[in-house]
Amino acid sequence: MGESGELRALRVPYNRCDMNTRRKTRQIKVGDERTGVVCIGGDGPVSVQTMTAGYTHDVDRCVAEINKLVAAGADIVRVAVPERKDTEALAHIIPQVRVPVVADVHFHYKRALEAIEAGVHKIRLNPGNISDREQVNAVIDACKERGIPIRVGVNEGSIIERKDKQTRMKELGKYFAGHKSGHLLALMIVKLEEYLDIFDARNFHDICISAKSMDPALTIDIYTEISKRFDYPLHLGVTHAGPKETGCIRSVVALGTLLANGIGDTVRISYASDPVYEVEDGLEMLYCLNLRTRIGAELIACPTCGRIQVDLFTLVQDVRKKLSAEIQVPIKVAVMGCVVNGPGEAEGADVAVFAGDRRGIIYVQGEKVANVSEEQILDRLLHECREFQERVRRGEAKLGEKKVEIIPPDPIGELGSGFEKIAEHRVEHVTVGQT
Repeated sequence: MGESGELRALRVPYNRCDMNTRRKTRQIKVGDERTGVVCIGGDGPVSVQTMTAGYTHDVDRCVAEINKLVAAGADIVRVAVPERKDTEALAHIIPQVRVPVVADVHFHYKRALEAIEAGVHKIRLNPGNISDREQVNAVIDACKERGIPIRVGVNEGSIIERKDKQTRMKELGKYFAGHKSGHLLALMIVKLEEYLDIFDARNFHDICISAKSMDPALTIDIYTEISKRFDYPLHLGVTHAGPKETGCIRSVVALGTLLANGIGDTVRISYASDPVYEVEDGLEMLYCLNLRTRIGAELIACPTCGRIQVDLFTLVQDVRKKLSAEIQVPIKVAVMGCVVNGPGEAEGADVAVFAGDRRGIIYVQGEKVANVSEEQILDRLLHECREFQERVRRGEAKLGEKKVEIIPPDPIGELGSGFEKIAEHRVEHVTVGQT
């Protein structure tokens, strides 16, 4: 099943970045009236892409996976088509999904022609993997006739002739530059220029380009350089980023740096993991950079420290799962574990809890609404989130509108860690302002 109409509608009106900071580019359009059209480049917002992990020829599973990725927030989904049975499956897959589908083509130009015939919305092509120029031209002409854009991609691992070691070494030496990865940087630019010349010769400019590396620093350098040379929209990504645990750092360092500098029009975070995580983390990156309007709650929470007096880590994970499932309005929720940072964070949040000695005080836009035991925190916090969401939807409340100042509880009072210590005569009760 795909996402509900309500959720899909919520995903559509996201913010456009200030075009004074965004790099100006051409624009391509991916999709159709049935799926919705995603604009990449120009004044289009930064979109999030991902790729299915299963076999495309397994139609039912492929459709289920695509719908799951759309429900997670994917704007575009790419599928692999290494064999004819995969392109044959596209004709059955595309009518069952409501998202633009990209066919990932390597080596066999006929797979691209078959995918175009099946109704795919975009082609991913590496001309360097197809040796016959006329075959590449055939793909370009077919896309031009149907109005289908092409992503022209070069990857660090596929730009050099790998069959002949001597040829490889000669090519590296020819473009070797002064710094660590200078030869690859220069070679990727040269190869990309060669590929784009092929498209220019056919007067085809409905193009998005990418130049991926597993090295975040090289990724930043290559996209920065090609952004100076070409006005095509850029598809950002770090290839072979690894498992989510480390790949998220590798990807966000590179992509976040580029996006913060106005470079990049669509992104794919790549993990050796469930692609749902790619979508979730890609969206979160764009949310944090104010390149998309958040859908769903924003959750902030304490880091670990010795002041925590509740099972904060379990509470945070439970809250995160419940918010993800039930809250669509972008309310800010704070889960704080003590009275040190809690009051300040609660003032900035729409719904907040800060905990003390096995209890939690819950605020809604700065107004105290409950003082509950640790066992009741989760249910009461979620109740207040649901109620606040409905008030926002009815126009009775506005996001980020603080009502009153919060007076923190006495740190040696019932929520403070000092209360028990004073009672046991382990610390001195100091009263300020009395003689």
